[in-house]
Order: sequence, then C-alpha cells, then structure tokens
Amino acid sequence: MKPYKVVGIGNAIVDVFSTADDSFLDLMGIQKGIMQLVERERGELLYSAMTNRQQAPGGSVANTLAGLGNLGLTTAFIGRVHDDALGRFYARTMADEGTDFVNPPVPGGELPTSRSMIFVSPDGERSMNTYLGISSELGPEDVSDSVAGQAEFLFLEGYLYDKPKGKQAFERAVDLCHRAGGKAGIALSDPFCVDRHRDDFRRLVKSLDYVIGNEHEWASLYQTGLSEALEQASRDAGLVVCTRSGHDVIVVRGGEQAIVPVRRVTPVDATGAGDQFAAGFLYGLATGQSLAVAGRMGCVAAAEVISHFGARPETDLFRLFQQESLL
Repeated sequence: MKPYKVVGIGNAIVDVFSTADDSFLDLMGIQKGIMQLVERERGELLYSAMTNRQQAPGGSVANTLAGLGNLGLTTAFIGRVHDDALGRFYARTMADEGTDFVNPPVPGGELPTSRSMIFVSPDGERSMNTYLGISSELGPEDVSDSVAGQAEFLFLEGYLYDKPKGKQAFERAVDLCHRAGGKAGIALSDPFCVDRHRDDFRRLVKSLDYVIGNEHEWASLYQTGLSEALEQASRDAGLVVCTRSGHDVIVVRGGEQAIVPVRRVTPVDATGAGDQFAAGFLYGLATGQSLAVAGRMGCVAAAEVISHFGARPETDLFRLFQQESLL
C-alpha cells in the first residue's frame, strides 16, 4: 500500500482575504469574479488597501488536499515557498492540517512567498489578484521519486503551466506516478489558463486518468459547444468531470455517464468551491464509489465551503456525507 492516497502539485500561495464592495473594485481597477496575475508592485498596493485582512494557506490544489485531509486521507503537497514569515506560516499550517509539506522553505535571495489578495463582494463573488512569487519557480528538481512515485492519485494544478519549469515538474510527476501504478489527473484551473496553453493541455489530457473542469474551461479547451467538447474530452481522457454553476454536474468515463444534481446554495464566499468539489470527488474516486456518488460528494463539499468565509472546510465532511446517505 502506498504511503500517500493523494499527492498534489501546485502553487503554494498564502490567501489574504478582505471584504470589498463593487465601488471599491472599480476604484482599484479590479475585474470582479476572476483571477488576475499581478506584479510585485501592484500586489503590494492591493495588499496595503485591504482593510480587514485574514490569511490562510491557499492555492487551488493545496485547498483540495486540505479537504481530503479533513476526510482522513493521507496527503502530501509538492510546492515551493520562501524562508520568510509567510512561507514558514504556509509550511507550518499545511503540516498542522495533516498534509505533508515535503519541500522545506527555500532560504537566500529567492523571490518572496506567493500571495493572493482576494476581495470578497457582498454577493459572495471573489476577485483574486495573485502575485506568483517563488511558487512559479517550482521545477522538476522539486519533484522527488519518494513522493510523486508513492501516490495512489496525483492531482495537478493547471496554473503551473504558466512557466516552463512548472510544465517540466508536471511531466516528471506524471511519469513517476504512472510508472509506480498510480493515477494522475488535473484541474484545468480557469478558462484564461486554458486559452494560454490550449495545445499543451490537449496533449496533456490524453495522458491523464481524470480531468476536472467547468463548462467554460471545457468549451475553451476544444473551442466548441459544451456537448461537443465533452464528447471529445471523453475520447481523450480516462474520466471527465464538468461542473456547471447552478446546474447538474456531468461525469463521463468511457461509455458510462452520471448526471449529478446540484442543490443551489446562496454563497457567503465562493472562494474554494471548485477546489472542495475536487476534494469530495477525489475522495469518492479514491475510495471506490460510483461516479454518481463521487459527484454528489463533490457537490456536498463545495456547498459546505461556500457557506462560510475562506477556501477550506470548517465542518467534518465525512459526517456530512453520512447525513446525505453517501456512506
């Protein structure tokens, strides 16, 4: 039996949250509801403009691992932080929450630890302004055989494709995982990320065992309507998951398909909804549940995280699954 049920590889980003209304977003030139990459100077400006700051370890895949840890699975995270206050906070908090943070903080003249300034509107929408910092320097040298090669499931973050070294780290991790008999998959991250790396992602999908994306990401990947995109995706990847805001989730594996109903919830803070959907779904996949049950687990985990501030679960997800008769 492998020591890790799920190993994630992605950006190690400290999330800094603040509430903000639409007039503030307009004043600061922040586009509502999406993730934008910012340079260091812009990041410092936005950070200083935040009023009621809260901070937490973040990054899409790291948030998913926190959900899986909440559910009791053994997890590890391959990421890169600087040996500064935020980096030490990140590494310590990940370990405290039950995920092995396998790469120690990097000392010396490296870039600072990555951070994302997240402005949460009264309607729950989050506007993310991310300074990538040192996490964007993650490379193949950060991927060890003893971690990626010891995972039953490997989960990748599409954002890492923005740097060549991140792409190489992906390829090494997938190769190590597959050679040791594990399964590897990816979250497509966002439609803009897909636009930037469409050809690479199309090739990558064909080598993966599962791919999770929303309707906009799938349509962007194949540059066609959703149904046609999912048909193509199901021919390319082993298992395909499509989330749709406020609508049923579609899961396809070969000739098998599950349509998973979604119960609409008014969000307090939508941050982490996709990350926790992935946690619930991967938990179902890793524990041998049906596609429909795994999809429902994803929906329950996503509903929990949008019911409060922050990107990680605050309730025992296992107990929620029991209440929904999923276990």
